[in-house]
Amino acid sequence: MLLLRRCHRLTRLGPLNTQRHQAAPAVASCAVRLRSGGSSEDQRSYQHAHGPSWRQALAGVLAGTGAVLAYGLHHHKAEQVDTIEKASALRIFTQEEVTGHRSLEDGVWVTYKGAVYDITEFVAMHPGGDKILLAAGGDLEPFWALYAVHKQEHVLEILAEYKIGELRAEDLKKQQSVKSSDPYSSDPERHPALRINSLKPFNAEPPPEILTDSYITPSAIFFKRNHLPVPQVDPDSYRLHVEGLPGGALTLSLKELKTRFPKHTVTATLQCAGNRRSEMNKVKQVKGLNWGIAAISNATWSGARLRDVLLAAGYGPDVAKRACHVQFEGLDKDVTGTTYGASIPLNKAVSEEGDVLLAYEMNGEDLPADHGYPVRVVVPGTVGARNVKWLGKIIVSAEESSSHWQQNDYKGFSPATDWDTVDFKSAPAIQELPIQSAITVPADGTAVDRSSEEVTVKGYAWSGGGREVVRVDVSLDGGKTWQVAQLRSSDKDQAPEASPPPGRAWAWKLWEITAPLPAEAQELEIVCKAVDNSYNMQPDTVAPIWNLRGVLSNAWHRVKVKIREDESEE
Repeated sequence: MLLLRRCHRLTRLGPLNTQRHQAAPAVASCAVRLRSGGSSEDQRSYQHAHGPSWRQALAGVLAGTGAVLAYGLHHHKAEQVDTIEKASALRIFTQEEVTGHRSLEDGVWVTYKGAVYDITEFVAMHPGGDKILLAAGGDLEPFWALYAVHKQEHVLEILAEYKIGELRAEDLKKQQSVKSSDPYSSDPERHPALRINSLKPFNAEPPPEILTDSYITPSAIFFKRNHLPVPQVDPDSYRLHVEGLPGGALTLSLKELKTRFPKHTVTATLQCAGNRRSEMNKVKQVKGLNWGIAAISNATWSGARLRDVLLAAGYGPDVAKRACHVQFEGLDKDVTGTTYGASIPLNKAVSEEGDVLLAYEMNGEDLPADHGYPVRVVVPGTVGARNVKWLGKIIVSAEESSSHWQQNDYKGFSPATDWDTVDFKSAPAIQELPIQSAITVPADGTAVDRSSEEVTVKGYAWSGGGREVVRVDVSLDGGKTWQVAQLRSSDKDQAPEASPPPGRAWAWKLWEITAPLPAEAQELEIVCKAVDNSYNMQPDTVAPIWNLRGVLSNAWHRVKVKIREDESEE
């Protein structure tokens, strides 16, 4: 902490000098000890990114400032510089003076709401490294607007420690007149029932008790997973570009996509890699949004087959000799222009049985804005992160996507791996997801009346890779004894859907069981576990599958329910 105080005071010394150079290695060492992440799923993994270039890896970094500031509050606050010392150092700066400090050599200055801050020494502590230099010499607000965590009171308090003066009134007025608007201001309205995990970017899940009311999840309550602001796309000027290896290229308007290719419809479940992360947090804190059990939903998707579009672009059957992956780039982007991206294996993309769609409809209507309007990729059986929304570009390639979300996120690791030892290059990107099930009714902590004499348990089950769920076992006594639930693949008032072809069971199964209340029990520990047609089964506990990103959480789901005695009998 003495070191932090020393660094902080050196910041006040003005232009770079020998003393500041000498302090830099120590500051970097201090930064290693303070390294931590924020509350965003993307920003927490970004600090250990090993992407091929800083610009390609940039998309997850913009939340990092607030993350480190929040972590260091209780350390740094104790070493605040005396108020009199700070006041004597303050002065008025012009924007030209601020702009002149855009590097570690010249010092890194930024402005925020008319104040000027010298954050040179903070750069070493930033989880995204020197990417914070993108804001150097200018206003922080356009960068901070992407993640609301920055504007919390404790973050602002620590930023104040780096204040060196005020921006000249004339320059502040000019800055305000050209200030970027909130990039999230044009986001669509959302259903009030959604349980919000993050406002900016918007991430939310439906209440579990209504999730399984419908086999097809209504679009309004389908879980929302956004990494960046929702882009505004004009359907008339929209163009989808297909490119990559020599020998193929194609540009399609929305109308051409709809009219040149047969329309196909697939019922498919999408699940976030972080679904049920909250259960891993109970074992040991992980980094990412605290998803419950409802970051999963089921819908009907309609559009052109990706296979058909690739063939039209000139990528015939021999493409497999030269390519291994199909990359996707979205139209959602951060303030630097970096877009969301991901890729899938070529064999999934071109397979007739893969059912990969360039979807423009969801549940019989145009895609909602939150779900990729006007076109998104739907990759059945594959983790939600590869189902890129607001699709702008398709690239046939010998390589995986270089996107941060493909290379440095959405990967699973051993419980022994921590943020100091993780090597993202050592693990494959998640594609197919493992067998999964969860209880939606009754909710954990609720009670049932003894007089009812029975309890009804409901939930969902799904497996990745087109593997069909064939059984769900339910226990009322913590796993000592089991009963088999009834499965259904449609709403109760509809005829069951025909069994899918082998390897193409893309949609979940809803399940239900009504069982007698045990005579002597005062509390039930209800447990569910699913089995697919490859006889994959869920692990019984979370601890052996815990990982630092909290992904692939699929242990037996457990809820505890009290049995309420009939008051008339007391």
